[in-house]
Amino acid sequence: MGMKQNLYEEMEHHLLADDRPSAYFEELEKEGALRECPFAMLHDLKNAEQSPQHHPEGNVWNHTMLVVDEASKVKAESSDERAFMWAALLHDIGKPGTTRIRRGKITSYDHDSLGAKMAAEFLKQFSSEETFIKKVTALVRWHMQLLFVVNGLPFADVENMKQQTSVQDVALLGLCDRLGRLNASRDKEEENVRIFLEKCG
Repeated sequence: MGMKQNLYEEMEHHLLADDRPSAYFEELEKEGALRECPFAMLHDLKNAEQSPQHHPEGNVWNHTMLVVDEASKVKAESSDERAFMWAALLHDIGKPGTTRIRRGKITSYDHDSLGAKMAAEFLKQFSSEETFIKKVTALVRWHMQLLFVVNGLPFADVENMKQQTSVQDVALLGLCDRLGRLNASRDKEEENVRIFLEKCG
């Protein structure tokens, strides 16, 4: 377990210290360091394609790398930088297991719920800090709420979200998630955050 624990701690260091953590993770991936369980959960993101309309940057790995770099710029605004950065890295970890082609479109329904379970499974191999793990998994579980609430979708569940996590942190992660794609409009996404916070009261 020693080497895996070291890798986990090294990842955490780069998530918190680097301006662009993606450079470190790209290097790990190139070296084949993410092939073993549980790190393979990250490697598998490369095999999950996304809708080219919503994600012109390509697969989930490419998207996640953009998101961690966005998150590193705003982590100081979160209530817990460590939990926030781990949530940014793990937020779409449920996509490989939920991605399907439905009526010619690539979808990943419920990737937030599956992702929360997988994030817990991942973190429990290295940490016994229940509060920290709960914070990360709650952000992964609720990271889609920005989209659901703003668009008035039936999956919106503000009350349960508020009981489990910080609305502010969900908004911040949601913003990074939306900006972590090619050609994203910052003005439009910041307006979505404003609407989300207003609707969440």
